[in-house]
Amino acid sequence: MSQTNILRKKLNSGNLVKVGGAFDAMSAKIVETHGFDAIWAGSFAISATRALPDASIMTMTEFLNVATSMVDACSIPVIADCDTGFGGPSNVSYTVKKYENAGVAAISIEDKVFPKQNSLLEGGTQVLLSEKEFVAKIIAAKEAKKNPNFTIIARTEALIANLGMNEAIKRAKAYEKAGADAILIHSKQNTPNEIFEFVDTWNGNIPIVIVPTSYPNVKLNDLKKHDISMVIYANQTLRASYTAMNQILEQIKNSESLEKINGQISSMEDIFKLQKMYDLKNEEEMIKTNLKKMGYVN
Repeated sequence: MSQTNILRKKLNSGNLVKVGGAFDAMSAKIVETHGFDAIWAGSFAISATRALPDASIMTMTEFLNVATSMVDACSIPVIADCDTGFGGPSNVSYTVKKYENAGVAAISIEDKVFPKQNSLLEGGTQVLLSEKEFVAKIIAAKEAKKNPNFTIIARTEALIANLGMNEAIKRAKAYEKAGADAILIHSKQNTPNEIFEFVDTWNGNIPIVIVPTSYPNVKLNDLKKHDISMVIYANQTLRASYTAMNQILEQIKNSESLEKINGQISSMEDIFKLQKMYDLKNEEEMIKTNLKKMGYVN
């Protein structure tokens, strides 16, 4: 079964789908080893690895290359954060074709104008496209996909832009009608209250996705009670990496040796296992054995 079909099956299972954020193939592989259902290839985290703002600066091809490396390294579904879809409906159509062909299981597109700013940026400018313009993007995405199970997640930023609950619900209904497979409702409040109000009010028939970055106190049982289908831990791996590297580098700079630091970092063996170095050695031995059988090696 393809990862596209696996993700759709998980979404329709009634169980909460847990998605871990990643920013490259290594972090994606680590997400997989910890038993998450899927990987989030987040634009914020990927931009940060280039030391660039999360402001639509990187190209679709650059983001696609990172997502493809995750697909190649992992055996669980990859969900790609495609911001505003890299342009108008034609750009969205092209994006869907490229990401689906790369083996990505789902993409998320949001209803902000290009270039967008990160939703949680203090003092940021959050401007939304008209409902009609974003519906056109969803229609283009739906028409472009080959596998009907390729998941188009429509992300509304109405609450982020302070447009109110009625606008968020109105847009979500329109996006579902246009063919979105799931709705991502985002909030910058420090409690999940408005998320729960949205979910309990809109009465839609497609899965709801949330990203609890700003309200980390939310409990999984509460998400299940409100029939939320997917939770994305979008940027915790990036932020943990940033903290750990800063702490270790500060200690290295101020230490006479690496003796104390070694206990705080992974072993070389851990990295070898992640890279499958021993699998490579076994493959080389197998090739040598076959060459010997064929008379090429004495």
